[in-house]
Amino acid sequence: AYWGSSFSDAEIERELAETPDLHVTRLEDDQLYAETAKEIADGKVVGWFQGAMEWGPRALGNRSIVAHPGHPRMKEILNSRIKQREPFRPFAPSIKAERLGDYFESDHESPFMLMVYRTRADKREQLQAVDHVDHTGRVQTVRREDNERYWSLIDAFEQRTGIPCVLNTSFNENEPIVCTPREALDCFSRTKMDAVVLGNFICTRVGDNAPAVLEQSNAAQR
Repeated sequence: AYWGSSFSDAEIERELAETPDLHVTRLEDDQLYAETAKEIADGKVVGWFQGAMEWGPRALGNRSIVAHPGHPRMKEILNSRIKQREPFRPFAPSIKAERLGDYFESDHESPFMLMVYRTRADKREQLQAVDHVDHTGRVQTVRREDNERYWSLIDAFEQRTGIPCVLNTSFNENEPIVCTPREALDCFSRTKMDAVVLGNFICTRVGDNAPAVLEQSNAAQR
């Protein structure tokens, strides 16, 4: 599904340099996954922009907004801050493929988010934000060999929380899914996302009219 446009870190960095009111840190891969997982675990809403864009109706981890699947108010937070959609519409779980049967009543993979599976009763509390009213979820299974960066983010989240799954919704707000870094940054600026990750850059807001600030972690500088 990942046949759309992709952008290098150099191209992303040029857009970041032209964007005010951002605090930008460049991280190495493992640090990026760990820091993003921490943000999600803390209840933050994060835009996740990586690699080639998906071609198709679903965001599958390259142009996604990700959040904690077990946060009791996350559906309300996403709808009020970003999506502005009807409260009865569910959000989807992205789960490590090898853990699917532990959380849903199926072991048949669903990499394109086309299948609906019943959530196991003992896992519903961990998946409150992606468990629909009938206790089902429209599941995306993620294999490491298919999307290593997204799988690694979910794995880092599991290491922090014990949950091998994140909430996944499309990276947009009343418009088509974002394609370019500029579209991602514009969507971030219009909404109340807490952070946006583009390639290896993690970005948050700073004070009004402040220029973009680019930092590198100590590990990235070595």
